[in-house]
Amino acid sequence: MSLALLLGPQLRAFAAAGYDVIGMSAPGEWVGQLEADGIRHVPLRHATRAVALTHDARALGELRGLFRALRPDIVHTHNPKPGVYGRLAARAARVPVIVNTVHGLYATPDDRWARRAVVYTLERLAASCSHAELVQNPEDVEVLARLGIPRSKLHLLGNGIDLARFDPSSVARERTAALRAEMGAGPDDVVCGLVGRLVWEKGYREVFAAAARLRGTAPHLRIVVIGPRDADKPDAIGDADVERARRDGVTFLGLRHDVEALYTAMDIYVLASHREGFPRSAMEAAAMGVPVVATRIRGCRQVVDDGRTGRLVPVGDIDALAGAIAELATDAELRRSLGEAARAKARREFDQQHVIGTTLAVYESLLARRALVA
Repeated sequence: MSLALLLGPQLRAFAAAGYDVIGMSAPGEWVGQLEADGIRHVPLRHATRAVALTHDARALGELRGLFRALRPDIVHTHNPKPGVYGRLAARAARVPVIVNTVHGLYATPDDRWARRAVVYTLERLAASCSHAELVQNPEDVEVLARLGIPRSKLHLLGNGIDLARFDPSSVARERTAALRAEMGAGPDDVVCGLVGRLVWEKGYREVFAAAARLRGTAPHLRIVVIGPRDADKPDAIGDADVERARRDGVTFLGLRHDVEALYTAMDIYVLASHREGFPRSAMEAAAMGVPVVATRIRGCRQVVDDGRTGRLVPVGDIDALAGAIAELATDAELRRSLGEAARAKARREFDQQHVIGTTLAVYESLLARRALVA
């Protein structure tokens, strides 16, 4: 899913720039979308999302064999686990240029020592195999530098979205009205939406608790969840929890492909995550002019300017989350001013063309250094 949805625009841009692009991932329903865009896909038999050392060792060997057979000039890895064994496999196969994108280190300085030790040791090892580390978040740049990774290898990438797609003027008012009706929201209701996989790490426990608390005090508030189930994850939200949230007034729309239109039906966007790298959904909501209530963590701090484009609340603090939602739900002028500032920030800072341009520049520099391009 990540390869098609999150990296699809980059893969298409690299192909348009003249690169022969091959995507590698576990097989899935999204492969057809990639191939329709002209991107060749190679399925990985041993790639799994869960931590499984036997499968991971087999995936490393599988990738090493594929790299030796395909002989790519560049291998670019993504996501924590494949980012580790992918870099190791590429180095073992003597790939000329190895690049990794750090979407968000899987440990932060606030995590337990044991977690930090494992994650930082693996990252240090894998980074020793790469020629460039493209880091989305400036906080992670400093962590990696403290781990001894040379600053010359670290490139601050940021994150971005398609600002032409996420433009509120591109959605007709009639479409917005129809979507609000689908959500069960009337003209005087306030829609608080969130987009994300149904896993507890995204902060749904706190959102559901806030929804239950606000149901009696904010009867015009509608909490709407857009996102797929993710049964492969150990913290997947179960059917009983979804039904309990429904009884507390939460509406679930499932996986949707019209999220840009759905944002226009929202008055508030909430992201109560426990861990983020540089959250795409919050950038999308901001670009659509929706004020964002998010947790005060790495990634959200870069998207939301507290008090100017939205509100930041402590992780796991149901009182603060419910309070911030209630504040915005009862103040239309505050929502308007925060939303306008959020859209202006998004247009300044969250353009995916910057991400694509920076990545291509790194490719060309590394290829030239190895005399693989004229």
